[in-house]
Amino acid sequence: MFHLLKQSGKARRGTLKTAHGEIQTPFFMTIGTVGAVKGLLPSEVKELGGQVILANTYHLHLRPGEDVVEKAGGLHKFMDWDGPILTDSGGYQVFSLSKIRKLKDDGVEFQSHLDGKKIFLTPEKAIEIQMKLGSDIMMVLDECPAADAERKYIEKSLELTTKWAQRCKQFHDAPQSPHNRPTIAPQLLFGIVQGGMHPDLRERSAKELVAIDFDGYAIGGLSVGEPNEVMYQMIEHTVPHLPEDRPRYLMGVGTPQDILEAVERGIDMFDCVLPTRNARHGHLFTSEGIVRIKNERYKEDFTPLDPECGCYTCKHFTKAYLRHLFMANELLSLRLNTLHNVAFYLNLMKQIREAIEEDRFDEFKKEFLNKYNP
Repeated sequence: MFHLLKQSGKARRGTLKTAHGEIQTPFFMTIGTVGAVKGLLPSEVKELGGQVILANTYHLHLRPGEDVVEKAGGLHKFMDWDGPILTDSGGYQVFSLSKIRKLKDDGVEFQSHLDGKKIFLTPEKAIEIQMKLGSDIMMVLDECPAADAERKYIEKSLELTTKWAQRCKQFHDAPQSPHNRPTIAPQLLFGIVQGGMHPDLRERSAKELVAIDFDGYAIGGLSVGEPNEVMYQMIEHTVPHLPEDRPRYLMGVGTPQDILEAVERGIDMFDCVLPTRNARHGHLFTSEGIVRIKNERYKEDFTPLDPECGCYTCKHFTKAYLRHLFMANELLSLRLNTLHNVAFYLNLMKQIREAIEEDRFDEFKKEFLNKYNP
């Protein structure tokens, strides 16, 4: 499933086989929470170099419902995307929607943010929903504690996360599981390491999950308010306890700097809302740092957004025009900004892969960060 091709220091270059194609690692997953990357067609994501789209179990369960998606032929057919799809289990919503949920030993009760309806999500239900969606990579249900949570709480949370991971694995592997029907392509299942900002708990969580034996391992509970250096330390304390022959996924990260730091520490997979969310707010990533396109200085700037970028936005439009669209609340602004930001992230990953292949990742990282000024 995962094949390691090359290393440059601890940075890894490999391939990950899924039912809908082989993914080149390290890679970044564009966020498509409800089955769509905001502002872009699936074909545009592919043309930009997108390999994987991430969709969210919780949101798709609420609307339109996994049974609707299954009747449509699965999420790939429903959204017209023939590449791999990863689905989050809803575990992040346990953290982000803490005001409208109740945590219990056997699952989590949500109050729908759409209509107030009560939803009870168990580990088994989270996997069943993902099976019906037909994603290529499924995530176990976990609890993501806040960065400043007390150690006692994190220890209890960790016990719960491990128990839930075991239940997810048992349901996934059961002969009667929907996953094991001959009509469904094999779906990979990843465990999620938790443990807050405590190195010993991170190590414990990693070892417990490796003993359960998952297809890949994610590091969750980071980029939730802690300083960057603490996040990097937690990665360093976790990675040595994960198997080398399985992919490593850092969830919800991050900035270009964070991605480079994590790749340097042995991470293979990333996802983050920054490219699409920031695009909608006029924060555009370029080789020289972030351009806040609404700034007055760009009103008569008739140069490309990023001269080093070959995306449609940079080839055809100036900063002055992009600022005009943004200030006029034109829908085209959202599309052009999103197209560029996604292109920037996917091109960064391509450059990272090339640098690892040529055993010059450290050099590439230094060159990039010297020029990139956020």
